[in-house]
Amino acid sequence: MGKKSGKKGGSGSTSDSASYANADEKYGINSFGDFNAENLKNVICNNRYAQMLILLTVAAFALRFYNLGFNSIWLDEASTLVFAKLSISGIWGATAGGEFNPPLFYYIEHFMLTFGESEFTLRFVPALLGALTIPILYFIGREVCGRMGGIIAAALLAFSSFHVYYSQDARAYTTMLFFFSIAVLFYLIALRSDSLKHWIIFGVFASLSFWTHFYVFVAVGILILHALIVKREAIIKDIKSIKTIAAGLLAFIIVSLPLIYVTIGLFFKRTASAPTWGLSGLDVFTQTILQMTEGIYLAIIFGILAVVGCIFLLLNKDKRDYGYLMILSLILPFIVSYILSSMIPMSPRYMIYILPFFFVSIAAAFCFIPQNIDYKKVAAAAIAVLFVISIPYFMGYYTTYTKNDWRGFSGQLSSITNEGDYVVVMPDYITKPLNYYYSNSTDGTIEVGASSAATLEQINAKRLNSTGNPAAYYIITWDISAANPSGDALDWISKNAQFIGQNMGIYVFRSA
Repeated sequence: MGKKSGKKGGSGSTSDSASYANADEKYGINSFGDFNAENLKNVICNNRYAQMLILLTVAAFALRFYNLGFNSIWLDEASTLVFAKLSISGIWGATAGGEFNPPLFYYIEHFMLTFGESEFTLRFVPALLGALTIPILYFIGREVCGRMGGIIAAALLAFSSFHVYYSQDARAYTTMLFFFSIAVLFYLIALRSDSLKHWIIFGVFASLSFWTHFYVFVAVGILILHALIVKREAIIKDIKSIKTIAAGLLAFIIVSLPLIYVTIGLFFKRTASAPTWGLSGLDVFTQTILQMTEGIYLAIIFGILAVVGCIFLLLNKDKRDYGYLMILSLILPFIVSYILSSMIPMSPRYMIYILPFFFVSIAAAFCFIPQNIDYKKVAAAAIAVLFVISIPYFMGYYTTYTKNDWRGFSGQLSSITNEGDYVVVMPDYITKPLNYYYSNSTDGTIEVGASSAATLEQINAKRLNSTGNPAAYYIITWDISAANPSGDALDWISKNAQFIGQNMGIYVFRSA
């Protein structure tokens, strides 16, 4: 309940002061019934943990919405816009036809286009749901290792450069994490209560996360595996005790059924040939951890703390099942990704769903602190430390482009081209981010795409036969290595064009 009873002293006694000192014990959110105006007012005014959580959530909103339109749209964000412009049936048809991303995020963006197509609008939902994940992670942490652990876990996510970056990216990653975090929270509640309702809610939100990004299927499978492990004795004694877990799994399957059918076909299509980009082997582990922790030093510190946190959970009989969950959820995704990296492209952003387990494991390490130390002060100190160490990163992040500057480049391209010139984009799908800012019709140029030497040769022959002796400008990004693994396109460029400039990862060559 929200308002807990406690021992009362006489009128004007020191126990009155103690009751104020322990206000965070008296007022809290411990059930859905606690979400009422009177209790929420008391929680906000008197509960120090609630006040810290509010501060963290406000900071999370500021970090995720500040300069939201600063970076140019990049390739994947431009692809989001392309799919979002389709009809509802068209978006589903694209997924069923081979688009390697589920449709839910595109559906959300489809309705966001009502408000325009600006960078801010496209990134609004990832930023919003990214910030709203912070209080959810608090409740996850609280379930596992108490209120101090919940605050520390929430602070780790609030100031996570990795999470902030993808909260400002018009892709599905933080949206998926939002739904998955809710699923994890209800999973923990269901594990404790064995309530049919909570298991079903878990299944529904797990399905919503799957409808947002395919790779979260691994994490959902791990949760089901964990449930079977920790409930194994009860299941062996009475097979009927599996019915609540089965209900959660069934809810997931029913809501996901159309997508599961499509996923099977897409998996075989994706694995039909070796990946031409992405991480492979041990790089899947090392690069993911380095990106999630801002570098080697924090990776080591956070890694040690996560191990210590898992040890604490395993040593505590009442929390041992949580320890198993953290270990399974931090180890198995990397094993699966290591195996899959030889068959499908892998990227650290695909494993953003491990953040709740990683950060809660780190938070659990602080539970080794003796109980006679004020945990609220420990939580406040952790917030201060995380804020300070994040300052150098964010000072650079908000003032330096972290994505190709297609906005600035389009102006540069217009200044060097003449009417009738050819603009050859390599690979051809790079036209998506370029054309978000550049208009060849306004500039009077002829824009074409190319991903092979044969196509380049055809374009060049057509150009040479044109009147007016037009020039050709070749716009190239390193994506050409994935689109043209044989390398014949770059070989053709080296023989027939000369390098004239570069804007970040965008290279410009002119016909010789």
